[in-house]
Amino acid sequence: MAYESDCGADYFEDAIGSQEDSKRMEGVFHSHLDEKVRPYIDLIDSLRQIGIERDVALPAIAVIGDQSSGKSSVLEALSGVALPRGSGILTRCPLVLKLKRLKGRAQWKAIISYKGQLISFDDPSLVESHIREAQNRLAGTDVGICEDPISLEISSHDVCDLTLIDLPGIARVPVKGQPDDIGDQAILPEFPHKSLKYRALINKLGADTLNFQCFQSTPSGAGSQTTSLVPGRIKHLILAFVKKTETIMLVVVPCNVDIATTEALRMAQEVDPEGKRTLAVLTKPDLVDKGTERNVLDIVENKVIPLSKGYLIVKCRGQKDIDDKISLSEATLREREFFRNHEYFSPLLNKDKASIQCLANKLTCCLVTNIKSSLPFVREDVKNLLWDTKEALSQFEKGLPLEPNKMKNYLTNILVDFNSKIDGLCSGEVFNDQNLYCEMRDEFETWKDRLDRIKGGFQRSMWQTVNEYERTHRGSELPGFSNYKVFQKVIQDLVEELKEPAMDTMKVIKDIILKKFANMAMECFNRYPYLRTVALDKIDNIQSNQEDKVKERIEEQFKMEQLVYTQDAIYRKYRKEIHHDTKQDESDEEEEEDGVKERSTYPQKLSAYYEIVAQRLADQVPMLIQVFMLHEAAKLLCVEMLNLMDGGDVREILHEDSDVSRKHIELQSRLERLSKAQERLSRFL
Repeated sequence: MAYESDCGADYFEDAIGSQEDSKRMEGVFHSHLDEKVRPYIDLIDSLRQIGIERDVALPAIAVIGDQSSGKSSVLEALSGVALPRGSGILTRCPLVLKLKRLKGRAQWKAIISYKGQLISFDDPSLVESHIREAQNRLAGTDVGICEDPISLEISSHDVCDLTLIDLPGIARVPVKGQPDDIGDQAILPEFPHKSLKYRALINKLGADTLNFQCFQSTPSGAGSQTTSLVPGRIKHLILAFVKKTETIMLVVVPCNVDIATTEALRMAQEVDPEGKRTLAVLTKPDLVDKGTERNVLDIVENKVIPLSKGYLIVKCRGQKDIDDKISLSEATLREREFFRNHEYFSPLLNKDKASIQCLANKLTCCLVTNIKSSLPFVREDVKNLLWDTKEALSQFEKGLPLEPNKMKNYLTNILVDFNSKIDGLCSGEVFNDQNLYCEMRDEFETWKDRLDRIKGGFQRSMWQTVNEYERTHRGSELPGFSNYKVFQKVIQDLVEELKEPAMDTMKVIKDIILKKFANMAMECFNRYPYLRTVALDKIDNIQSNQEDKVKERIEEQFKMEQLVYTQDAIYRKYRKEIHHDTKQDESDEEEEEDGVKERSTYPQKLSAYYEIVAQRLADQVPMLIQVFMLHEAAKLLCVEMLNLMDGGDVREILHEDSDVSRKHIELQSRLERLSKAQERLSRFL
């Protein structure tokens, strides 16, 4: 498998040739294709600089490796500067390493930026200290990990045109100062106050969104800082980058370990099972045990764990080289000599699979090819997100005017709009696909159903009720000659049973109305916490007062029902309907004694009157509820809201909610960076 095929290596000719020996590595990375390479990399770097990566995934190369894999040494060789070294986790924040090759007489320079800080310097020896200082400020002075990125831009004659994202090393065994579960845990310093800054916006199109958070160290005493543990995972930070299909992974693996056991390669396989966007580099070839060189060759030749982009092998400075003050350029020269003279690895040099120069060319090739293929999708995503952001911003009203008179008119318009929508609810208008009357009607039908169910049970127990009453109340009169009080008592007891269901219906309707009114207040006053709070309080108080009124009216209604009264004509009408439905046997009726016949018609009489009572209550209870809890409550609410205009501090009343204001600011910021991104993408074409 030819690793060059994925990166279009034929586009990037080998510009090194044999000149490096004669030039003694002056300008370690040579390229005659700067004009073709640099514009693509500069475009993506400029998009990343304006923060568009919060919204759209950008093509990138992420460098991952286990602790002590030689990752820092590889980056040193590529960048030409010393990076933090030592044991344990050296990269404690994502490091965006931007390499720019200088021409002519331009001098070496660097710019490091993080969390609003920007520092320019022209001394390469200061790079390591600046990175450590940045990491300490972001992640604390111990061994904490922070998701906030550091950007380091290096302009030099001795670098290739390339941008890499260096991620924290994957720890398995804790070193001094690290927790036992360092492999699973990201140590994130916690703010000493509630000022977490969320800089990731949700991508409506479903693209992965990184939730970068800024963290600070918490002073624990003079001259010292400590960090408190916030649950998280180093793997989560790494996966947030490498799971994006636009990201190429550079996996750093030492030659002297079993490649199948490396966590970095396993993680790469997890997100890229076919190995299409994974490039591996083997380090520390000088530490390979004798007799295992052919195993290393098999790996580089893509015979062990195949990767579409293949493998390279490099030899960077070791600790002894650093102690001996071997320069990076000298180390690169020694690397070429090492591979040229190696018994097993020398063929790899001729195949462009060995040396840091080959790795640099390979990476530049892969990055630019990836950028070219990704640009149409980036452009489309930016266009769609820009449209969505403009739509979201259009939902926000114009800002509060500064002039006092205009401020009062502005408040008046807000209150009138709210009152208009409350009136609309009361008249049956639909808001947010919901109709208040539909919900109330369902409950009123439930109330009617309860009346009908009680009627059915009443008819079934009618004879039992009459017999029991006669048994306990009949005097010397013959059976069947019960007086009117029997009828009256049965009706009164039955009506009393209906009071509690009526009250239950009233409470359910109250909750429905209260919820609808409250939702309307939340919608109309979502930007104004004072107005929202006042409206919700008034809604609750008015509904409570109106509930007391409805209770009183329902009590009065049931007192009236105890009178057992209706117009004679109405009673006869219902009695006739009930009698017709019973279909009694006329011959049997004629044989009955008059008293017995009268007694046998009790169920008909009671059923006829109950129909009248049920019809009155089925209408009257809902009407009482609507009058007092809906219409009268709405009028009271509208009047009280308009009363806020009298003598109130308009500026205080219209003070905006911090969350809503923050969302507005975030949308405006998003619109600004998306607009800039679209402009730069348009200029690039």
